[in-house]
Amino acid sequence: MTNEEVVAEVERSNVKFIRLWFTDVLGQLKSFAVTREELDNALTEGMGFDGSSITGFNPIEESDMVAWPDTSTFTILPYRPREQAVARMICDIKTPDGDPYVGDPRYVMRRALERAGSMGFDHFYLGPELEFFLFQDDQGTEVLDRGGYFDLTTLDAASDLRRDMVLALEAVGIRVEYSHHEVGPSQHEIDMRYADGLAMADNVMTYRTIVKEVASTHGCYATFMPKPLMGENGSGMHVHQSLFRGSKNAFFDASDEYFLSAEGKSFIAGLLRHAREFSCVFAQWVNSYKRLVPGYEAPVYTAWSRRNRSALIRVPLYHPGKETATRAEFRCPDPACNPYLTFAALLQAGLDGIEHGYELNAPMERNLYDLTPDERETAGIESLPETLGEAIEVGAHSEFLKRTLGDHIHDRYVALKRAEWDEFRLQVTPWELENNLPVL
Repeated sequence: MTNEEVVAEVERSNVKFIRLWFTDVLGQLKSFAVTREELDNALTEGMGFDGSSITGFNPIEESDMVAWPDTSTFTILPYRPREQAVARMICDIKTPDGDPYVGDPRYVMRRALERAGSMGFDHFYLGPELEFFLFQDDQGTEVLDRGGYFDLTTLDAASDLRRDMVLALEAVGIRVEYSHHEVGPSQHEIDMRYADGLAMADNVMTYRTIVKEVASTHGCYATFMPKPLMGENGSGMHVHQSLFRGSKNAFFDASDEYFLSAEGKSFIAGLLRHAREFSCVFAQWVNSYKRLVPGYEAPVYTAWSRRNRSALIRVPLYHPGKETATRAEFRCPDPACNPYLTFAALLQAGLDGIEHGYELNAPMERNLYDLTPDERETAGIESLPETLGEAIEVGAHSEFLKRTLGDHIHDRYVALKRAEWDEFRLQVTPWELENNLPVL
């Protein structure tokens, strides 16, 4: 939409408030609102704000930032009143000089896409599958149901709630492919139709907000926390990826035994080579590593397969030999990550693989959890970091991650995550009190 079209739509739909969204370094949504009377100014001059108060942005002596609305993201929020309605636009953050701000996660994604374009790729398509839990409130983990995977019974108490979430997502222009109950009690999944890289990162931010807002209107709480329930599967975000030149899938080769082109194989090899280095981005919380343990569906070993879901990357075989369906599914991210940084790292890792011609080993179709450590070592299969502390130190010393995020975000991100890990290490947990206090 042009500026004029946005203004016209605001008048036509009786929009009074326009929320301007952006994200901080950790992927937390930030927002402020302007009235329709101030919209022209926001569109033509941007809106200034204090960047020193945003996590990971500039210090106080360099704090002036400008939010520039991206008119292509204009949409009316369906969970707000229809009278004097509320719309939103997602912003790019710039300096007062008009330059892109290097601390803006959306800019990190734009840089990755520019690199793909310079290598001849027109589209980086993404199809993430976000899982989440529904609890009675945010004070505990009391579930709403005891349903299981694909259940359609009275056990799935949230069927109508999922319906309202899908309708709200479609109302803001996000196409939905699937919605269903997941494996865990009160765990759910709504899958978005694939979209181009930047649009999908925006969609993930919108998706998480809408799911939480709709849950709240139903009197419950939605969480994307990776592992809220001990002994149950955690919530993941499997990310399906493909690169296209025009309408041609660069990953596809009809003559290959796996239907993968040389570029597709090198892209996957790049993901596997760099996965440990950006684990702290796609699994960015202390709690993320309670999910990334063997035996709970979340893969932790750097291998690829076609049918084997214990591998880090899968090339799905739902439609063997179909060009448009050929893709790589990266299975270890969780839905609480910063999507701009995660998707940028995925793309940059894959492009490294293509640019440097990384070779892809044969697929591992055995259950990786059944292999001994020696067998995995012989096969060249590494394990993801086991804790945020380990992950952030790997990322801190990774030239790949520093290049992907840029010095500004990399340094601030590492500092923030080290602080989180240090704070966690100081905690005395109920487990320690229960098991150690009576005997020590």
